[in-house]
Amino acid sequence: MGIEKNSMPKLGFGLMRLPEKEGSIDMDHVCRMVDHYMKMDRRYFDTAYVYHGGKSEVAAREALVKRYPRDSFMLATKLPAWEIRQESDIERIFGEQLERAGVEFFDYYLLHSIEDGSNYDTYVKYDCFNWGIKKREEGKIRHFGFSYHGSPELLEEILDAHPEFEFVQIQLNYLDRTNPVVRSEKLYNILAKRNIPIIVMEPVRGGMLANMAPEIEAKFKAKRPDDSVASWALRYVASLPGVVTVLSGMSNEEQVLDNIKTFTDFEAVNDEELAIIDEVTEEILKVPQIGCTACKYCTPGCPMNISIPDVFRTVNTLRRYPDDWRSKNFYGGVVSRHGRASDCIGCGQCEGVCPQHLPIIELLKEAAEMLD
Repeated sequence: MGIEKNSMPKLGFGLMRLPEKEGSIDMDHVCRMVDHYMKMDRRYFDTAYVYHGGKSEVAAREALVKRYPRDSFMLATKLPAWEIRQESDIERIFGEQLERAGVEFFDYYLLHSIEDGSNYDTYVKYDCFNWGIKKREEGKIRHFGFSYHGSPELLEEILDAHPEFEFVQIQLNYLDRTNPVVRSEKLYNILAKRNIPIIVMEPVRGGMLANMAPEIEAKFKAKRPDDSVASWALRYVASLPGVVTVLSGMSNEEQVLDNIKTFTDFEAVNDEELAIIDEVTEEILKVPQIGCTACKYCTPGCPMNISIPDVFRTVNTLRRYPDDWRSKNFYGGVVSRHGRASDCIGCGQCEGVCPQHLPIIELLKEAAEMLD
């Protein structure tokens, strides 16, 4: 039991935000992205049962499993608590995942999005902890861990009770260090103190740390003119002790190539660069933003078919650039295919699955006043 930290690649390929074409995953594009990434020495792919409406694991099969030897990559996926209604669902879901991905085992398997309340209670109710140990003993999974969106107190409780976990995946980026909801710095410190390998998700916060106001971007460019803004976010988390892999939810070839550049002959951030990151963090936090990471967990169950992440993306842009007419045009394109912000009926389905714990109903009311 236990993972070898030096066996893990610093850059992992997240399969949550794959490019789409006419409403479906653009497999030709994904194959090209995978080919670029597979040229690196070590390859780690992260998917989940619920990503892309259940199609992400299938995309992994088509772009990766069918095209490369099984021992040339590592594949991770996750068990979703919110899809478990009875004990038999666990084996059913796991069987579906093996079939979707076209593999006989998963290298890494996670309990998905443990947090205080329903998700954790579900994993406890159906003893998914011992189930995972059994699957590891059977060789159906090689390494067992969990992704986490809960409190520091619950994290310590879980780690005390379940030493069987080999790694933990947390949301970590320089903007969320002191976020009172995410509390990523506290979570990181707990794991680092216990010497538990950390896999990082949301290093660029759903793209927020890759696209910034020109005056903020200029601070980074003055120091490293040839590097992208996103590279700073990736280098920040990859430089932290205990972080074994940084997942990037890459959406196009340009992002893949830029990330490969960042992690080729990797340079850890130095003290001068940390000071710049602190300065940029302070500037960003002056403009309040909706902390949506565009994970899209909220959209499949929305009865009004509201593309909530796109609505929030529009609001965030308008908060930063009130006179930018392009944001209104973007929103017009969104509601030509989806519901308007004002269509929200307040059912709360979205808030029940949001890993950022956003007050989505109230935020949609604000969006409706701004946009509708």
